[in-house]
Formats: sequence, structure tokens, C-alpha cells
Amino acid sequence: MPIPTARRAADIEPFEVMDVLSRAHALEAAGRRVLHMEIGEPDFTAPEPVVEAGVRALREGLTAYTATLGLPALREAIAFHYRNKFGKPVEPSRVAVTSGASGGLLTAAALYVDAGDEILVPDPGYPGYRHFVRAFEGVAKALRVSADTAYQPTLEMVRAAWGARTKGLLLGSPSNPTGTLISPAELEKIALFIAERGGVLLVDEIYQGLVYGVEPCTALGLPGDVVLVNSFSKYFCMTGWRLGWVVLPEPAVRGFEKLGQHLFISAAAAAQHAALAAFSAESTSILEKRRGEFARRRDFLVPALRRAGLAVPAEPHGAFYVYAECGRDSKQFSVDLLEREAVAVTPGIDFGANGTQRFVRVAYTRSLEELEEAVTRIARFLCEPSA
Repeated sequence: MPIPTARRAADIEPFEVMDVLSRAHALEAAGRRVLHMEIGEPDFTAPEPVVEAGVRALREGLTAYTATLGLPALREAIAFHYRNKFGKPVEPSRVAVTSGASGGLLTAAALYVDAGDEILVPDPGYPGYRHFVRAFEGVAKALRVSADTAYQPTLEMVRAAWGARTKGLLLGSPSNPTGTLISPAELEKIALFIAERGGVLLVDEIYQGLVYGVEPCTALGLPGDVVLVNSFSKYFCMTGWRLGWVVLPEPAVRGFEKLGQHLFISAAAAAQHAALAAFSAESTSILEKRRGEFARRRDFLVPALRRAGLAVPAEPHGAFYVYAECGRDSKQFSVDLLEREAVAVTPGIDFGANGTQRFVRVAYTRSLEELEEAVTRIARFLCEPSA
């Protein structure tokens, strides 16, 4: 008889998008041309200066473990990025380089969550938030956000949900799956409320560089214990390099370091050396052009989806997603759309339980030409009597 696994394994839900991706690959193997709008991964690769720096690191044998908190030069470069880009000074000692944003979120959860602690998380929101909390025997308490607040929490929501066992709030801005941003003024009010109660505010800024029509901002410098999580994956187009960072309150650094020593030892050395080139003027120029391309795709896709028959209740101003209402069971909608029209989208049920069964996430991580063809197929699908 097999030995039963821990209850947390049963409580962790599958990532539905991976089932969509597997079926899409099977259709491609059978000869169909699938338009991929399901995966949250840029269709651009790392800028050439980053690639060159990574190759150079490999050739020079710079592949040994680094310090758990990361290369000092990279921590300094990240700190300088906050001063240079946002005018927010931060000591490099507060920066921890991690194995992707996921490694940062996991370690932050290990640092702050005790058994039974409640962490408030927006619903809909990135599923990893609730699962990281559950992994350390905490309770992810859903904040039912809606289009009325751009799918972001408000001070009133946080105040109403805060209880005796609440430890903090974890949110993303720009958000996955909605692409929406929380206003700096609202976030500051929330930070002050949490600080007054001795809690922690964790802000996932992984899509920070990908904003359109507004200036990027950061939660750095807000009152209280604020933890920032970021990554080289999205804006910097380095998903497979598995490299992220966390900015911590100074007293929390040693605890984070000790946990990291055991959870992941250190982030990949070659990726860290490569990332030193990510902040160069040449890389920034490349990345800003790509941000412009993402903006162009968004400006096409949002109205095009609405014309095709999908509602987009909240305008996305960041990331590379459109959260669209399909008006029916999103899982079946995704399956049928893929089978009939070979367009892959993510069912909303991946992102929580707050009305998500009627929504899909559509990623604009493909060329404008592919997006145009995808919308044509979606419109045709929606016009079919059996749809």
C-alpha cells in the first residue's frame, strides 16, 4: 500500500494552463497550427548583451555557488536600479537574489507564515500566492476584487478582512491575470494600515517594467514592513534563466538568508553574471522597444476582443494579459476553442473562485499578425451555433 503524501500536496490545485499547453502541443504534433495565447512568457529572448555576458561567464568557468543572497555586484546593480529609475534609495544589503520570483515568494512565505496565519490575497489573482501560503500551513484568505476597483484591493477591503490571525497582504501590481495596477495612493493607505497592526505587505512587482500609458512605480519606501518581489523573467525576457530578487526590511535579511541557504543554496551563477548586463544602456534600449511592441499589441487586442464578442471589464495597463469575460464555463470554453479553432487561452479558474469560471486570460505574447489571426478565429468560434 503506498505511503500517503502530506495533505498539502492534495490541497495544491493543478495549473490548468499546463493542461491546455499539453493539448496544444498534441494538436501541433498532429499537424495543426496552434496560436498560443495561454502562457505568460514573452516571445522575446534575453537581450544580446545579456546573452553575451552569460556565454562569457560560462567560458570563464563562473559557475560555482555564489553567496546565498547573490553576487555583491548584482545586488548593488539592483539597488542602483531603484535609485536611478525611481529615485528610491535602498541599501544593497537589503537585496536578495533568488531562483526566480517563485523562489523569492516561496522563501518569503517560509519567512513570514506560521501555521494558521492568514495572508490576504486578491481573487482573482496569481494562483502561486495561495499555494505558497498553504505550503507553510498558512491560510490564504481571498479578497473578492472586481472590475469596480480594477481587480485590486482597497483599504476598505483589507480593513474588513483583517482579523486576529491575519499576518499580512500579498498582491501583484501589475496583476496576473488582469493586467491592472493598484494606485500608489491606495497602496500607501493600505501599507499604513498594515504597519499599524504589525503586519507585512508583500508586493509582487514582477511585471513592473511592463506598463503602458502610465509611469512604472514601486512600493519601495512605503511605511512598515514591506517586501518587494521582482524578477528578470518578464520585462527582461529571461524566463528560463530562473533569476529574481527580493527587497527586504533590514531585520528580515538574515532570516531570509538562512532559509535560502537550505531551500535553494543560491541562484544560478551564470544567470547572475549575465543579469549584470540587463541594466546596461544597450539592454534598456532593446527592452523599451519591446515594451512599445507590447503596448501596440495591447492597443489592438483589447478592442478587437470586445468586437469579437468578449467583454473586457477592466482596462489592462500592465503585464501582457487581457482578462476577458466569456460568459460561460471557462474550462469548457478553452477546451472547445482549442479543439475547434486551435487557439489556446487560459481558463479563469486557474486564478481563484471569484467569478473566474466565466473568464479567460488571453496573453499578447505573440506577434501582431498572430494576434489578428487569433481574433479572427475567436470571432468565428463565438459565431458558431454550437459555441
